[in-house]
Amino acid sequence: MDLDLLRTFAAIVDTGHFISAAERLHVTQSTVSARIKELEQRLGRTLLLRGKAGATLTPAGQQFLPHATAMLRVWRQAMQDVSLPPSVRTVLSVGGQYSLWDRVLLRWMAWMRRTAPEVAIRAEVSRSVELSRLLVEGALDIAVLYTPQARQGLNIEFLLEERLVLAASRKTGMGPGLPGYVFVDWGEEFRAEHAAAFADAAVPALAVGLGAVALSFILEEGGAAYFPLRMVREHFEAGRLYRLEDEPEFARPAFVVWQARGEAALDNAVAGLRQVAAEQSR
Repeated sequence: MDLDLLRTFAAIVDTGHFISAAERLHVTQSTVSARIKELEQRLGRTLLLRGKAGATLTPAGQQFLPHATAMLRVWRQAMQDVSLPPSVRTVLSVGGQYSLWDRVLLRWMAWMRRTAPEVAIRAEVSRSVELSRLLVEGALDIAVLYTPQARQGLNIEFLLEERLVLAASRKTGMGPGLPGYVFVDWGEEFRAEHAAAFADAAVPALAVGLGAVALSFILEEGGAAYFPLRMVREHFEAGRLYRLEDEPEFARPAFVVWQARGEAALDNAVAGLRQVAAEQSR
């Protein structure tokens, strides 16, 4: 597949217009149109429809988009890999959910630099669903996440357990069902347990998918939300937030998932994650 065709398709999807894609790619609009025509001829399907409001994906275009994105990502990674210095023997692509980076993955990266300097690391931060997809596609070697998806060719292992506690800007009058409560989406299991524990509580007016955003909001504006204990411990100690210990707490296990290839560098990296996680758990 011609990479220029894929780049052009991706640029149109991103900008929403043939003209804008041409400006981004520094080519003429006729070149963009010709590339899309050739791509559609090769696939035997119409991918994009032009309209007054811009270009829209057809059902075939929607199906093709993730494949085009994956192929472009693999090419970029290949270009990076062959440009690495001779001292680097291999590259590991590692991903993790945002809230697990500060506790585990940043410390693990430091461990890798000390123990395996010949291994280059490419890091990704994303949500659980996206990380699982990248693992299946082979774009990631290792991922640390809360809700792994079992797939053939992947190893899954429990890594550590987070404790979600209710943190609030006041000691009383805060929590689920009360004004100021922010629902942080910590995953499918948490949503189910939270719904069971607070079945009679009103739906919160503010729901956030990223814990760091919710924490910054509460520190600035006040309120309450559930966070991993290690994420808010220093705020408890400084008196900026209060731990509402009478409210339920939730366990949130984290897992490491990696490609079952049996490579020495990959196995060593997973062993390092086990060591870092054990230290953090203690």
